[in-house]
Amino acid sequence: MDEREILTRFKAGTLGRDDAARLLNGARQPTTEPPHPPARPNADLPRPRTDAAATRPRTDAVAPVARPYPATESAPASDRLAAHDRLAAHDRLAADERPVTDDRIAVVGIAGRYPLAPDLDAHWENLRTGRDTSSAVPATRPGLAPSAPGRRGHFLDAVADFDPDFYGITPAEGALMDPQERLFLDVAWDALEDAGYTGPRLDALTTASGEPRALGVFVGAASHDYTLLAAGAWTLDGRATPAVGHWGLPGRLAASLELTGPAQAVDTAECSALTAVHLAVGALRRGECAAAVAGGVELVLHPSRLGHGAGEGVGAVVLKPLPRALADGDRVHAVIRDTAAGHSAPPRSSTGAAPRRTGGAHETRETTARRIGSAGAVTGIAALTAAVLQVRHGVLVPGGAETTETPWPRTRDEAGRELPRNATVEIATDGGGVARAVVEEYPAKPGEDHPAEPGAEDTGGDGGPLLLSAPTPAHLAATARRLADWLSATVDAGQVPPGVPPAGMARALRVGRAAMPCRVALPGTQDATELVAALRHFADTGKAGAGVLAADLRDGGGDPLGLNALPETRDYLLALWRAGHTAPLTRLWLNGVDVDWAALEAAAPRTAPALPLPPSARLRRPLWLDTDGARGEPEPNG
Repeated sequence: MDEREILTRFKAGTLGRDDAARLLNGARQPTTEPPHPPARPNADLPRPRTDAAATRPRTDAVAPVARPYPATESAPASDRLAAHDRLAAHDRLAADERPVTDDRIAVVGIAGRYPLAPDLDAHWENLRTGRDTSSAVPATRPGLAPSAPGRRGHFLDAVADFDPDFYGITPAEGALMDPQERLFLDVAWDALEDAGYTGPRLDALTTASGEPRALGVFVGAASHDYTLLAAGAWTLDGRATPAVGHWGLPGRLAASLELTGPAQAVDTAECSALTAVHLAVGALRRGECAAAVAGGVELVLHPSRLGHGAGEGVGAVVLKPLPRALADGDRVHAVIRDTAAGHSAPPRSSTGAAPRRTGGAHETRETTARRIGSAGAVTGIAALTAAVLQVRHGVLVPGGAETTETPWPRTRDEAGRELPRNATVEIATDGGGVARAVVEEYPAKPGEDHPAEPGAEDTGGDGGPLLLSAPTPAHLAATARRLADWLSATVDAGQVPPGVPPAGMARALRVGRAAMPCRVALPGTQDATELVAALRHFADTGKAGAGVLAADLRDGGGDPLGLNALPETRDYLLALWRAGHTAPLTRLWLNGVDVDWAALEAAAPRTAPALPLPPSARLRRPLWLDTDGARGEPEPNG
C-alpha cells in the first residue's frame, strides 16, 4: 500500500490514525525486516487521539510527560511526528467534508489536597515556584511519628481530622472510616461545589432514560493501612473494626447525594487514579451517567510503608461531555481528548526477573514524585491536575533541571490559527500497568461565556439574594466567615471594586450548593464592602443584621403550609421568579419550601454565569481508632 492509498483510506475513515501513521512510517523504511523484530510492550494498548500540530511542552516541563505519543513506539521520533503531522493536515482538509462528533470530555470541577498545600491555590503556588514539599513525619500523626525519628517524606497535615456532622455521620462511625475515605469525601465534595453540583443542579443530571442524579464516582486507591493498624492494635474482643476494601470510597459519596450512576473503586497501583479517570470517560461516552467524579487518594499510616520519599495526596475532578457542559453553562477548566489504560508486561531477562521499565511512562511518575513524593494511587490525578492547571494558566512549571516557571505560548497551524496547548499524562507501574490521558486547553469561543440577559442587574450575579446554608449554626457561621474573608481579599486585590459584588456570586450559591437546614439570606443589592460587614456580623454573633434573614429547620418544622406536596407550587414559584419577586421566594426557601433555583433559571434565564467560590467550611476534629468521637473540640479548619 503506497502513501497515497494510505492517506485516501485515512481520509475516508476506514483506517485509524495510528495504523495509518505506522503504515506511513513503514513505507519510508527499508523493506528488509530484521530476523527478530523488537518487542513492543504497548502494541495493543489503545493510543490516545491527539493533534500532533498542537503545542507540546518540552520533556519533563509539565507534570505529565511532555510526549504526545508512547515512548515505546518502534519508529524513530522524527518519523512518528512527521507521519502524524501529515495525518493532522488531512484531518483539517477533510474537516468540512464529513460530520464531526465532539466527544471531548470537559473538566468542570477540580479540587485537591497535596503536601504543604491544603487546597489547589496553595498547590499551584508550590508547583510554579518549584517548592520542596518534603518534611519530617508530622508530629500529630497518630502511631507514626514516634516510630520514625528523622524520617522524611511528602505528607498531608491533620489526616486524622474529620467533620462527621457535615455529612450526617455519627462520630463513632466516622472514627471507623478509613481516613482515605474521609479525605476523598471532603475533596470530592469540594470539586462538586467548584462545578456547582451539590445542589438542585444534580437533579438535572439525567441519562437518556430520564434517571436523575446520574453522577458516576470512580476512585483510585491501593493501600489499607488503617485496617492494618486496627488489626495490630485490637484483639478479638468483639470491638467493631474498619471495613476491609475500598468500596466505601465511591459508595459513601454516592449514598450521601443519592446518586444513581456507577460507583467504582480501582486498584492498579500508581495507575489507579488515572485508570479511574479512564473508566469515568468511558462511562460518560457510553451514556451510563451524565457527569462523573474521578480521582484518587493515598495516605501513609503504617510505619512499614515509610520508605524513601513516601508521598501522600488526594484529588478529584468533575467530568462532563463537552457539548453538554457548554449547553449547561458550566465553567470548563480544560478538556480531556482521550484516555487509555491497560497492561503491558515488560520482557523478562534471562534470569526470569522482570526488569524495571524506563522511558516516557516512568518519567511522569518520577516528575510527580519530585513534587509530592512517591504517592502511589494518587500519582495519576496529581499529574492530571498539574496538567490542567498549566494549560489553563499558560505556564510551564519547573521540572527536571529547571528552577523557575516559564511562559507556554500557543503555536499556530499553517493557516496562522492559534492551536490549544496540550500535554499527555502517562503513568506506568513496575509491573507493566499503563494509563494515559491527553489534556487540552479549552479557550472559550465567542458566545460560549453565557453572558447575562440584557437588562439583568449585575449585582451579586442578578440582584437576587445570597443564600448560605449548612448542617448546624456553627457550620453556617464558619462558612459565612470564609466567604467574607474571600470577598474581602478579592476587593483588596483589586479584582472587584468595593462598590460592586462579583457577578455570578449569588447564582453560584443559589444553584450550585446543597440546601441544608441552617440557612441565612443576605440582600444581593448590597455592595461588596457592605456584604463583607454583614457576613462578619452574622459569623461573629449568629444574629441577622439589617436586611438579613436566618432560619433553623433542624426541628423538622419546615414548610408549615405543606407547599412541597402541592403540584401547583412549581408554577407559583416560577411565576414569582419571572416577575422578579425574589423576596417572597427567599422567605419560602427560609421556611423550608423546596425552591429549585436551577429549574427556575432554566425556565426563565436572566443571570450571570456562576462564579467559583471557596468551598463550604468543615469543623474537623481528630477521630481515630482509639477515640469514642468525643475527643477534641471542633475547629473551622476548612
